Amino acid sequence: MPLALLALTIGAFAIGTTEFVIVGLLPTIAGDLSITLPSAGLLVSFYALGVAIGAPVLTAATGRMQRKTLLVSLMALFTAANLLAWWAPGYDTLVLARVLSGFAHGVFFSVGSIIATSVVPKEKAGRAIATMFSGLTVAFVTGVPLGTFVGQHFGWRVTFLVVAAFGLVALASALLFVPRNIEHVAPASMRKQAELFLQPRLLLVFAMTVVGYGGSLIAFTYLAPILEQTAGFSPSVVGLVLLLYGASVAAGNMFGGKLADTHGPVTALKLIFALLAVVLLLLGLAASHKVLVVVVVLAWGSVAFGNVPALQVYVVKQAERFAPQSVNVASGMNIAAFNLGVAGGAWIGGIVVGHLGLMHTPWIGATVVLGALALTWISGNIDRRDPLRAGVTRGFPKA
Repeated sequence: MPLALLALTIGAFAIGTTEFVIVGLLPTIAGDLSITLPSAGLLVSFYALGVAIGAPVLTAATGRMQRKTLLVSLMALFTAANLLAWWAPGYDTLVLARVLSGFAHGVFFSVGSIIATSVVPKEKAGRAIATMFSGLTVAFVTGVPLGTFVGQHFGWRVTFLVVAAFGLVALASALLFVPRNIEHVAPASMRKQAELFLQPRLLLVFAMTVVGYGGSLIAFTYLAPILEQTAGFSPSVVGLVLLLYGASVAAGNMFGGKLADTHGPVTALKLIFALLAVVLLLLGLAASHKVLVVVVVLAWGSVAFGNVPALQVYVVKQAERFAPQSVNVASGMNIAAFNLGVAGGAWIGGIVVGHLGLMHTPWIGATVVLGALALTWISGNIDRRDPLRAGVTRGFPKA
């Protein structure tokens, strides 16, 4: 592995950890800062909004910067933001730290993909990008549960200090190992990005992403409180359950990608959204039984993020037909849509917890996911009725 690629993987690990480790620390943060669980849950939303806003805006604004300089600057911002979270004297400062972390996240994977493909032969470009993104998978499997463990035993601030240390390692690695002169094409302007919202077929896919991803986050944001307050697990066991959840997420992503390849993205999404809705309903029924809830959480992880590959494949296929000059922009906008789903799901979850109670989040999340299933069914029907659909002209899988 080129050392530059290792630097990117470390950065992806740090970013993936800081994004979702907050989920396991919500009860701890809420108690320490004397805030409500819904207020703590908004820390997930603010981070995701930072990603969704920062990705298009900062990518366009930094288009002329040297790629190495930009990467180092992003990791410096990320490290500083996590140090700010470690130091934060109150909730407002912690919110600011989360938004700034999200800004760094929003651009990192865009510039990282360019660097990853530039340090390997062309025939290994796909594997290089997959290697970088493996840092996210490792973060889910190990970083989030270990960060939760650290926060529960040594204080949540220490978790952010450890994440900042990983950010510093990534920064130093980028300085040492990433080549200086990396060619790149300037990203699309904000105007070019905005033009995508004039394409109804792409808007439908973005809506599927926001609703389908956000529905799961309504309950996932409050998984730790559910496991502690309803299932009766100790905080240390919650970290172990999150470890199992992360392992099932890694397997589920592979399953989702294979399903999209073999049966087409629409068929894959119909199955995954249907299974996700069922699992969320089962979570509400099994939450008070320790063994059953662990089984359901494992099943949840296997489908919760399995929609990601299919949604990305689908948006690219639609962009190839309806916006062929903006395929990369459409893919990036779908990443922003994922984070809008995270922000909206965590926000809705907070409202549900505050007004109805913790255990209403699973069934409401399931209902939202069924909305994504309905949107997918509509999109598939439109594809079938279109005589010039991508299935005819571009090998687009049948819905």
